[in-house]
Amino acid sequence: MRQWSRVLRIVVAAAGTVAVGVAVNQILNGGTWNWWALGTSAGLAITAEGMNRWLARREVAENGSAPSSTTQPGSRGDRPIETAGNVSGIIVSGDNATITQTHQTVLPPPTPIAAIDAPAGLGNLPLAAGEFVGREEILAQLDSAMGGDEPVAVAVVQGLGGIGKSTLAARYAALHHDRFHPVWWITADSPAALEAGLAALITALDPRDAEGVGLKARTERATVWLATHSGWLLVLDDVTRPQDIAPLLGRVRSGRVVVTSRLRQGWQRIGARVLHLDVLSEDEAVDLLTRLAQPEDPGHDVRPGALDLVQELGFLPLAIDQVGAYLHQTALTPAAYLTLLRAQPEVFFDQAAEGADSDRTIARIWRITLNQLTGSSPLPGDLLRILAWMAPDAIPRTLLTPLTRPRPGAPRRRWWQRTRRGWGARPLTDQAGLTDALGLLAAYGMITLNSKTISVHRLVQAVARTPGTSTSGSTADLHRRPDRIATARDTATELLWLVLPFDLEHPDAWPLARALLPHITALTDHAPPITDAIAINPLLYHVGNFLRGQGALQQAITYLQRSVALSERLHGPDHPDTLASRNDLAHTYQWSGDPGRAIPLLKATLADCERVLGPDHRNTLQTRGNLANAYREAGDFDRAIPLLKATLAHRERALGTDHPDTLNSRNNLAIGYDAAGDRERAISLMEATFADSERVLGADNLHTASFRNNLALYYLETGDLDRAIPLLEETLAHRERALGTDHPDTLNSRNNLARAYQEAGDLDRAIPLYEATLTASERILGTDHSFTTAVRAKLTTVRPN
Repeated sequence: MRQWSRVLRIVVAAAGTVAVGVAVNQILNGGTWNWWALGTSAGLAITAEGMNRWLARREVAENGSAPSSTTQPGSRGDRPIETAGNVSGIIVSGDNATITQTHQTVLPPPTPIAAIDAPAGLGNLPLAAGEFVGREEILAQLDSAMGGDEPVAVAVVQGLGGIGKSTLAARYAALHHDRFHPVWWITADSPAALEAGLAALITALDPRDAEGVGLKARTERATVWLATHSGWLLVLDDVTRPQDIAPLLGRVRSGRVVVTSRLRQGWQRIGARVLHLDVLSEDEAVDLLTRLAQPEDPGHDVRPGALDLVQELGFLPLAIDQVGAYLHQTALTPAAYLTLLRAQPEVFFDQAAEGADSDRTIARIWRITLNQLTGSSPLPGDLLRILAWMAPDAIPRTLLTPLTRPRPGAPRRRWWQRTRRGWGARPLTDQAGLTDALGLLAAYGMITLNSKTISVHRLVQAVARTPGTSTSGSTADLHRRPDRIATARDTATELLWLVLPFDLEHPDAWPLARALLPHITALTDHAPPITDAIAINPLLYHVGNFLRGQGALQQAITYLQRSVALSERLHGPDHPDTLASRNDLAHTYQWSGDPGRAIPLLKATLADCERVLGPDHRNTLQTRGNLANAYREAGDFDRAIPLLKATLAHRERALGTDHPDTLNSRNNLAIGYDAAGDRERAISLMEATFADSERVLGADNLHTASFRNNLALYYLETGDLDRAIPLLEETLAHRERALGTDHPDTLNSRNNLARAYQEAGDLDRAIPLYEATLTASERILGTDHSFTTAVRAKLTTVRPN
């Protein structure tokens, strides 16, 4: 009865705990108060506590009334024993009584520690790797750290998991085994492992004395031996925390200690010299791969494609060792393996060659590190998966700042609707938590951190964004669950969109946009289009148009093609966003000099815009104007001029004669007349357009400046320099004042004025303007931009030899 009472008490206590938990969750996480849920939870908790107390009192009452020592006749229990005479020895009574006798062996006293000498050659180094390349510089640094006159020297070889720390330590110990006695290797990834390694040391030094001695005692004797002897080398491999080995190092007074660890910080507290181990050089990596991969057939050359493969592996030794063994086993070429790796990374990151240590694959090594990093919070793992979608280097720290604020547009959910943790109506973390998580990732070498940027090894990124595989003989990698990776990809997309400047036409936004561009490119490269969600579409669209303005036309076409495909898949072919993306894609085809793709797409888009939006809609008019300009650039004036006229008529009817878009249509028609050879009509229309723009919009309006510039160029083309030069000087001054000296329109005005001075024979003013334009264009647009190339060519022709 008492047993069932205890069970019932446990059940009631559990019910009360659940009720309290529900109430706390409602208070802490609920978007809206639910008084019914709170009242029910509180009532259940109070009832459970009262019932629990009643059961406790009942159990006490039952225990207090039970007989404590009464034994019924004939039952098993305490029974008296009668003896006759004097009895000595052991008396056994009872139905199931047994006797256990033990014999104690008295051992001779242990050998004094000071009398135990290390036999020459004593050591337990792990089996040396078959190949070792390079590392001469850091081996010399390690030898220097182990030298000197100090009684005790401690060096820590620190680096990312798989970087080759243990291999380097083993190589050093093997090279100098004749200098140290003993050379003892301990896998010290936990205090228990350190104790076991020290116990094994004393057993090797004095096997007879270790018999019958417990682990703690042997560990102590080993520590005392190290403290009282010199000339030994101790390798403590894979140490997790400096405090795990600090007590040992605090007791030794002479000797040499090499520590390997993934942890970067904290070693100064134990007086250690830290040696940071980096990846192999390009030549070293290729050399290692070809040595490991060379099959038995000497005629099989494994060098072709080796450089591309080691670059993909980020020159990481463990990855190269893993891949080299597999190539040797399968006789694959590096190029063939690289193709398979890119097609099925989830298989090959976890794959080891037959006979190799399956626990030493790159994915499993880093899983151990992430387990340590995420023990108290999942945030470091979340951040690493987000960073995995960026470019490896120069990730702005400010890119992660939005995680400290509520996600824009995220709906607030009630407590029963909260199904998973993540970035939503509440921040994912605060600034202190973000800083701590980044510091923790840096401490274990998973990222490299400075005050402004973050870098991540490319193979760490590849593994972190690749879903893990699990078989019947392995455990699934929780850090690489497909849902977590997909969430990280979507979060990375939102962060890039939130940080990207909105007005990408202004040069002030360009430095940040260019800094983000490698990371946007990495995201779009690593995320296949089939995974695209609605969040990435504005990113593709705006960055595609930005790239067009920067002259990166092929990349712009790629982004806009993807935007069109995504918009058609999500919204359908007739959605306004789809039509806008199609128009901009066709416009980019036009800029790239590809009328064969621009004109058919513009014709189809115009027909759809007229059908869906109507003939006078702004997007319809823009598409019609773009089609007219495409015909003009293709030399098809018979189609261009009527379309330009129709666009102007529609805008005059829909917007009025003085609207900026209407004035722009008149400007385009003037350009069409000029291209068709009717310069007199072109100049007349442009003069009227410029005058109306000054009257309606003002002399300092950007549209007016554009019309002024075009009119000046017409005068320049006709040789009317007296009217062209003042207009060009006025346009340049206005654009420098309104747009700044580095805006592309300002650069264009400066170049046009230099050309006018050149044609006027005034090279003293033309050459400095060309030089200033070239310098600014190389800095702003890049050395290979088409405008920069044209200015450079013009300067070459006018500059004296």
